[in-house]
Amino acid sequence: MQIDANLMKWLNDCLARGHSPESLTTSMLQSGWSQEMARLAIAEALGKELRAKPDVPLPTRAVPEPNLLQSPISVQAGDRLVDVWTTVKFPRVVVFGNVLTHDECDQLISLAQPKLARSLTVDNQTGGDEVNPARTSDGMFFTRGEHPLCERIERRLAALVNWPYEYGEGLQVLRYKNGAQYVPHYDYFDPAQPGTPRILERGGQRVGTIIMYLKTPERGGATVFPDIGLEVAPIKGSAVFFSYDRPHPDTKSLHGGAPVTLGEKYVATKWLREREFT
Repeated sequence: MQIDANLMKWLNDCLARGHSPESLTTSMLQSGWSQEMARLAIAEALGKELRAKPDVPLPTRAVPEPNLLQSPISVQAGDRLVDVWTTVKFPRVVVFGNVLTHDECDQLISLAQPKLARSLTVDNQTGGDEVNPARTSDGMFFTRGEHPLCERIERRLAALVNWPYEYGEGLQVLRYKNGAQYVPHYDYFDPAQPGTPRILERGGQRVGTIIMYLKTPERGGATVFPDIGLEVAPIKGSAVFFSYDRPHPDTKSLHGGAPVTLGEKYVATKWLREREFT
C-alpha cells in the first residue's frame, strides 16, 4: 500500500510538535482515512522513534468506527435511523440515542429474565469465569443470533459501527438492583495474565464495546469514564460505544457502572472482537 508523501510530511510535523500517535490516528479517521492506512502511516512515521523508545505504544489493531464524517445528527444503522448525541475523539466514545425501541428493550428484558443469575467476570488465571465482588449485578448471555430479536439488534449494531456481525460476541443482559454497581475496569483481556491465550482463541482481543440501556433507573447507574470525567446517563433505548485499539491503559477506556441509588437498571452489552468470534 503506497503512503502519500504529503501525509507522511504532515505526520512527521505533528510528531515533532508533540502530538501523540493516538490523536493522529483519530484525526486521520475523522478525515476519512481507513484504519489500515492510518495504522501503516503512523507505524512508518514512528519507526525511528519506536526503535529508540520501544515502550512507545502504537495503535496495533483496526477498531470499529461509526461513520460520523461531517458531524451528522443521525446515522443509518441498517434497519433504523440512530441519533448521535455526544462524541469524544480520544478515547473514542460515542453516545447514541434511539438505538432500540422501547418495545425492543422490554422484549429483551423479558427474554433474559428467566436466565438471570449473579454476574461473573473472567478469571485471568484460568480463562474461565468467577464471581467477583467488584461486579454486583445479575446477568445472562445470549449466543449470537440466538433469537430473531437478538439477531436484528446485533446486525443493526454491526452496521452502526462498521464491524462485521460475525466478529461480535452474543449479547449480555445485566440487571442492576438498588445499590448494585460495577467498579471501573477495562474490557480488553490483559496479555500478562496466564488465562488470556485461551480466551483469545475464540476471536482475538476485544476492540470495542456497546452498552445499550434497556431500563432507566430513577437515580444513579451512569456509565462512567474516570480518565476523562465523562458520565453517560442510562436512558432507555440509548447506547454508548467505545473502542480500544490495544490492551493497554493508554487507551483511556477505563469505565464502570456507578451504583444504582433508586430503582433498577437493565443494560445489554455487546463486545466486539478483532476477528470472527466462535
